[in-house]
Amino acid sequence: MNASWLRRLAGTALLLALCQPVLSQRRRDPLTPPEIDQIRDASWEPQQRLKLYVQFARARLVALEQMRNDPKSKDRPLQTHDFIDAFLLIYDELNDNIDTYIDRRDDIRKPLKAVIDADTEFQAKLRALQDAADVPAEEAKRYEFVLSTALDTVDSSTGEHRKLLADQEETELAGEERREAGEELNRIRLVASTTGSTTEDAEEH
Repeated sequence: MNASWLRRLAGTALLLALCQPVLSQRRRDPLTPPEIDQIRDASWEPQQRLKLYVQFARARLVALEQMRNDPKSKDRPLQTHDFIDAFLLIYDELNDNIDTYIDRRDDIRKPLKAVIDADTEFQAKLRALQDAADVPAEEAKRYEFVLSTALDTVDSSTGEHRKLLADQEETELAGEERREAGEELNRIRLVASTTGSTTEDAEEH
């Protein structure tokens, strides 16, 4: 190895090292600056925040469809890959937020229903692309992995979202039953205190 070759090698390594944070940042931040502002404005209110993530994920798939339907689109395989990847990153963030709300024991039944509806929509759009018969095999190979990953993620998440909703519905029902039982007990005690009878006597009445 001569000195010139070593300098070129060192320069290449330095360039890769400098680019890595940029690439990592791009992958960590799939949202546009205006979208990030909307998420920030929503704070941690689950109804607004989860709705926004669903909206942003849907926007990527809509843009994907528009691009693929445009005969003037260039490098369709690369754009298809990038749109699916962006969708998947946003969808992962959606799931991370849901996990946070569950850990905090927040009631997210209403936004979860919207997420589950979106899951069905996302599955249909992704599967339609996977099953498209007019796509050349060479083109499909360029986004096959990320598409398969997105479908697997949405499929598994759909079941998890449905289970979470069922668990929260069950928890709320149990809570309502406990509240009703407590109110009835308080009513019986009030009757007993005003009539001078015991709680057992009031319950018989």
